[in-house]
Formats: sequence, structure tokens, C-alpha cells
Amino acid sequence: MLKKLGIVIGDNTKAANIFAGLCQDFRLIKYKNPSEYVQIYWDLYTKTPDSNNNLNGKIFEYILATLCIREGLLPLYMSAKVAFVPNVVYDLMFYTAERGPICWSVKTSLRERYKQADLEAIALKYVHRKALNYLITLNVDEARSVKEKIKTGDVIGLDDVVVATDSAFDDMIRELKQFSFTEPPTVRVIESNQVVTAEQSVTA
Repeated sequence: MLKKLGIVIGDNTKAANIFAGLCQDFRLIKYKNPSEYVQIYWDLYTKTPDSNNNLNGKIFEYILATLCIREGLLPLYMSAKVAFVPNVVYDLMFYTAERGPICWSVKTSLRERYKQADLEAIALKYVHRKALNYLITLNVDEARSVKEKIKTGDVIGLDDVVVATDSAFDDMIRELKQFSFTEPPTVRVIESNQVVTAEQSVTA
């Protein structure tokens, strides 16, 4: 199912197979709010013998991607590249009429990796000034630490760091639903009302 939805590319990836084995159909999971959906799925995963640090990040991504489908946050772009932002692949991304790109950098735990997410957020805002950048994690203590760095100005690209199993995540989803999600515009690299072509130079 993940492959049909475009969440997974390729066949028989280990993480995709593990995720598929957690629940017959993610659309059948009953939950009261987005954070509960994440908690239910994460608990299912961590109770399996297959859970390990190498797969945690990808499983977490799949949980958030399927949540976006359940919550109607679409279209969703995974492993996304943005025009004029070189050498960066964003985990999950949306495009809105009001703010342009909205990015979720997805990390089960942070350690020093929040610095990479911040640099990627800065790069995005150089091109799209109104873009929003969220760091989504599962580690409460690390999230609290990065939040303080945002407040003090030591982290300048990220708008917020949110724990996906916390009520703050529900608030963020609720706020995002106020935006108009749409396809990103086609980028014209050069625009001008005065274009001189080779043909014109010959016929003039």
C-alpha cells in the first residue's frame, strides 16, 4: 500500500515491510488526535523484535506520512528538493498558498542533528522568506533543549521543535489546517517583457 501511495519507492525495503506488518491498513486505526496516532504506531513498532536504530527514522517518517493522509494534509512531498536550494533533501514538505513551503525535518532523536535541520531551514528561508520549518522528534528532553536555543537565537532557521506524541503536535496540525495546501508553482528562471531572440536579430 505504501508503494501505491508513493510513500515508498522500490520493492521489499525492510522498513516498509516492517511498517506493513504493524497494521493491516493504517486507515483503520482509531485515534482521537494526531499525537495519539503517532503513539499507537510507535508503540506497535517498538514492541516488535525488528525495531532498531537503523530503521527508527524511516518508520517514524512512514508514521508521519500516513498521518498526513489521514488528516488531509495533502499534497505531501517526501525526500523533496527545492529549486535554488542546492544539496538539500527535505524529509517531508508541503506547499501552501499563504506561506509557500512548509517543511518537517523528522528525527526520532536529535543530539547534534538539530544543527543540520537548522542549516537546511536557513537555506530554505533564503529563497522562500515566509517558509515554515518544524523539527519533529520523539525525544522530549532534546526538544526542550532546542526550544531554548530557538528562544535565545542560537537556532535561527527553525520555527519550532515539536514532540510528535505531545499535545503541541496536535496544536501544530490544527494550525497547519488553516492554510490552503496546493501544488507548488512552476518556476520560470528568467522573466522579461523584452526578449531578444536569435531569429529577431536575423530578421530585423
